[in-house]
Amino acid sequence: MARACTFGIEEEYLLVRLDSGQVPATPSPAVIGRCREALGQYFAQEMFRSQIELASPVFNNLHDAREFFQHRRQRLSVALAEEGMGLYGAASHPIAAWLRQKAAAPAHYQQLFDDYRHVARRSLLNGLHVHVGVPPGCDRMQLINRVLVWLPLLLVLSTSSPFWAGQRTGYMNYRRVICGEWPHMGLPEALPDWAAYERYRAFLQRTGALAADGDFWWAIRPSRRFPTVELRICDGCPQLEDALCIAALFRHLVEHAITGRHDLLPSNRELRWIAQENYWRAMRYGRHAQFIGMHEQQPVTAEGWLGQLQEQVPVDSVDAERACQHARHLLRDGTHADQQLHRLAQAIAGGLDKAKALQAVVAAGTCN
Repeated sequence: MARACTFGIEEEYLLVRLDSGQVPATPSPAVIGRCREALGQYFAQEMFRSQIELASPVFNNLHDAREFFQHRRQRLSVALAEEGMGLYGAASHPIAAWLRQKAAAPAHYQQLFDDYRHVARRSLLNGLHVHVGVPPGCDRMQLINRVLVWLPLLLVLSTSSPFWAGQRTGYMNYRRVICGEWPHMGLPEALPDWAAYERYRAFLQRTGALAADGDFWWAIRPSRRFPTVELRICDGCPQLEDALCIAALFRHLVEHAITGRHDLLPSNRELRWIAQENYWRAMRYGRHAQFIGMHEQQPVTAEGWLGQLQEQVPVDSVDAERACQHARHLLRDGTHADQQLHRLAQAIAGGLDKAKALQAVVAAGTCN
């Protein structure tokens, strides 16, 4: 049985007006004060003035994570509603005027916007980040290489960004398309171990490509602050159970990467080829794609791919079993991106014009 690892979750949210669904460029001090009061030490300002983060404590099980986020989400939503505001949790906002948004006040965010200009301004996006603790002596780059091939499946489960700037993008996950405009924000470099990671980091710092205190924004990375591997590929999840499902699956993958057999996997080069191709298919088509499977690289549906994960990484805990059940439900019945598209079609069929229909989509992505 794999060792049980601790984990933590970070969720990003946009603050929206309940009457219009719009994102204010500069929320009032009262609104931000409400957020700080509701979340206490778990509150963090994100890169936009209208964006915040809820960063959890360390958990040992999914039950505690569920209780924490249920309580904090509800408390925050109630506090914001008293100011006429809501908490938007999907990855992209269908109608936000991103050009009008303002960088958050902290100096490092101001520097980020100065360095990356339009790329930073376009990144009005919510992500889900999951940290999993790694015991001393484990090479975190080797762990990342072992779980990398499954990351596009986790992305599929999270997809919640089919709209941008009032338009249907044709992608189920447009957030990662925008993320691709940043340096060091795609899949991690092909680095076989921690020593190679340190050499690569030193090279970038020596050549001026990375600040001394800089970090990578890869889809999965070794944290510089904590002894963890951090999942960053996933869209924000308005539905808490979706976020918990992804967190539990990622934790399960890391636990198996620490203790499981890996000699039956394809070569690292082939795993990267599979991951890279499936990554694009996950962005474009979500759960509707045909993916490259692990068995002789034959085409497989998303649900079939989940079945291969369960074969390759046997489920050995209650949390992982429940996560697989919820994942199968999402792949069968639809992720939040599917729900958004359905809500738009439903609203238009009901006689609403496109602007009002998109407001209905915003309402569907608001947490409660």
